[in-house]
Amino acid sequence: MAHSKVSSPPLLARLGDAMRRHRRIIVSVQWTVALVYGILIVVPALLPLPPRGAAILTNLTLFAQFVFWGIWWPGVIASMLLFGRAWCGLFCPEGALSEFASRHGLQKRIPRMIRWPGWPFVAFVLTTVYGQLISVYEYPKAALLILGGSTIAAMAIGFLYGPGKRVWCRYLCPVSGVFGLLARLSPVHFAVDRKVWDSCATRPIAVNCAPLIDIKHMQSASQCHACGRCSGHRDAVRLAARSPNREIAGAFSENVSTPEGLLLVYGMLGIALAAFQWTASPLFVRMKQAVAEWLIAHDSFFLLQDSAPWWLLTHYPEAGDSFTWLDGASILGYILGIGLALGGLIHVCMLMGARFAKTPRFDWKSLALTLVPMAATSLFIGLTMLTVTLLRSEGIVFAWMPYARASLLSGGTLWSMWLAFRQVAATRNPIWRSCLTWLCVALPCAVIDAAWYLVFFVR
Repeated sequence: MAHSKVSSPPLLARLGDAMRRHRRIIVSVQWTVALVYGILIVVPALLPLPPRGAAILTNLTLFAQFVFWGIWWPGVIASMLLFGRAWCGLFCPEGALSEFASRHGLQKRIPRMIRWPGWPFVAFVLTTVYGQLISVYEYPKAALLILGGSTIAAMAIGFLYGPGKRVWCRYLCPVSGVFGLLARLSPVHFAVDRKVWDSCATRPIAVNCAPLIDIKHMQSASQCHACGRCSGHRDAVRLAARSPNREIAGAFSENVSTPEGLLLVYGMLGIALAAFQWTASPLFVRMKQAVAEWLIAHDSFFLLQDSAPWWLLTHYPEAGDSFTWLDGASILGYILGIGLALGGLIHVCMLMGARFAKTPRFDWKSLALTLVPMAATSLFIGLTMLTVTLLRSEGIVFAWMPYARASLLSGGTLWSMWLAFRQVAATRNPIWRSCLTWLCVALPCAVIDAAWYLVFFVR
């Protein structure tokens, strides 16, 4: 990918410089967010479950649930598409706390094991599946266990490794890989002009880049936390506008790693989609009923008991909501089975598409990047399902919601297809090869659309 020229509008450049100059304000905002985050995640877990008839505005537990899962996470996903990883650099409580711990910790050298690039994929899958088993969206104890546990782990890693760095965010955060993929579509980024950098006569103090980026060679918004600390450095770094398609439409195999490709294909488009839809899946119900009938017929009742603790499987008898061991096994089997099936189909399509493209610098990973808009749409729609459910319980019904979801899915599909067209056109292959490559992207898009259609429009 060619180095980007710095041609930012004056307003954007001044905004980036203001972020650097007013670092104290940003830190104050981060601590405020961290305080609110701590209150909303800890206090509801200490309270009894909401009584019947409780409302979002009158019950702290429901209010925290709506803030976290109804507004916070859908908003964060949307922000990645609009502003890159500015959430990570300006607001994220985990990142701020991890960096704070790192400044005052042991500052040990980062082990090679932590640098393994596959951790974001593994962490995302484990967190997603575990969250479904303990109903993280519904119960405050589960939210405290997953979100609070992640925050404690971030602080512990920060305390151990790196002098004032965000080692957790760079290598271990369960959503870091997802954010990195989504940020590739951001229309704004911190651009680095290599010619200006190299021609700078002075040697200014090096920037303390918390997410451990080699700023001089930064070409992607994927890892940049958009905190503004490097703005104006050597007169070569500026906040700039760009085409949202640039990073993906011009991507080659060296621009995306294998773990990123696997996270996109098997994680965001496979496991995550299955996790969102299992509660509404007739296949899941039939599968569980068939196994239950077989167990009863063979006088085997252990899997039908609901004796698991709440931190292993959902167990809230006072709310009439307890998972049996069969429920847990069925959820695990469904999410992993459907996730692997969807991911495997998409992976095969990407491999075939790259084979049809027959270009040395163009492989399945670069072709898979064209599905990022589709993945972003799927994540946003899945996360807002709870938003709609919570508002419906308050008597707020959006009659236009089916049309909005259909429009979002259509938009994500068309965007992915356009990116695929741009990539295919760049290969300068014969028309028949280009069409086959393009169809290898169209098929996964159609499958994902069909999966959401079954959830929302087929009863």
